[in-house]
Parts: sequence; C-alpha cells; structure tokens
Amino acid sequence: MLLRVGHIFKSIFLFYYDGFRSMTIGKKLWTIILIKLFIMFIVLKIFFFPDFLKTNFSTDSQRSDYVLDQLTKTK
Repeated sequence: MLLRVGHIFKSIFLFYYDGFRSMTIGKKLWTIILIKLFIMFIVLKIFFFPDFLKTNFSTDSQRSDYVLDQLTKTK
C-alpha cells in the first residue's frame, strides 16, 4: 500500500511538472502572480503594518501581559 501511495504522489507531481514545463503564456501569468504576492505580503507589511508590540512595549513580559489581557478581556 505504501508503494502505491508513493506512486500516486509521483504521478501527481509529474502531471503538474509536465504541465508547467509546457506552458507558454502561463509562465508569464505565474510570474505576475508571484510578483503580486511579493508586493502584498512583503512590501505592504513593511510600510503599512508596523510591529505594534515591539514599538509600544520594551520587554517580552510587557508584551505577553498585554496579549494575555487582550485575549481574556470580557465585554
């Protein structure tokens, strides 16, 4: 059974590998997708999502107390 599962994973990998290798327009589209993901996760994080805990608290214990307080706060 383990041999058959390995064969299935190999077949799936080869299917996608051959598909990506034979693409023409798709390679350009994947390049655009990867650039957009890079912009979304790296550039936007650096400029628009500052490290709130690092800037407002100086020690790890203060940060952990704040997080614990926020998680257990009742309304």
